[in-house]
Amino acid sequence: MNELTILGKDVRAPGKTLETFPRPEHTRYISMQSDEVTSLCPITGQPDWYTVRIEYAPDALCIESKSLKLYLWSFREEGHFCERLADIIALDVREQVRPHWVEVTLVQKPRGGITIETRSRIGERE
Repeated sequence: MNELTILGKDVRAPGKTLETFPRPEHTRYISMQSDEVTSLCPITGQPDWYTVRIEYAPDALCIESKSLKLYLWSFREEGHFCERLADIIALDVREQVRPHWVEVTLVQKPRGGITIETRSRIGERE
C-alpha cells in the first residue's frame, strides 16, 4: 500500500501530488467533483472560478480526496485558460494514478455573461 502522507496531517499548503490507495476489489468507476477551483486568466490575471468533475476507471489505485483538494488548490496562483486546465488535470491523473481512462469536465463560471465547459478525455470509456 502507498504511504499516505497528507491524510490525518495538518497540511496548510497546496501540492501537486495526488496520493493514492489500493482500489477496492469491486470498484470500477469513480467520480469526484469540486466547485472550489480557481486559477488566474493568463492574460488579465483576474481570477476564474470553476467546477471540476473528474471521472475515471481505476486500475490498481484510487485518488485520496484530501490530496485532491490540495492539488486543486495548487492552481490558485497559476495562469491557465479553461481548456488547458482540464488537460493538465487529466494528464496528471493519468501519470500519477494510471487509470484505465480518465475524463475531466471543467465548467468556468460566467464571466462577461459567458460560461465555458470543456472536457478532456484520456483513454476510452468502456
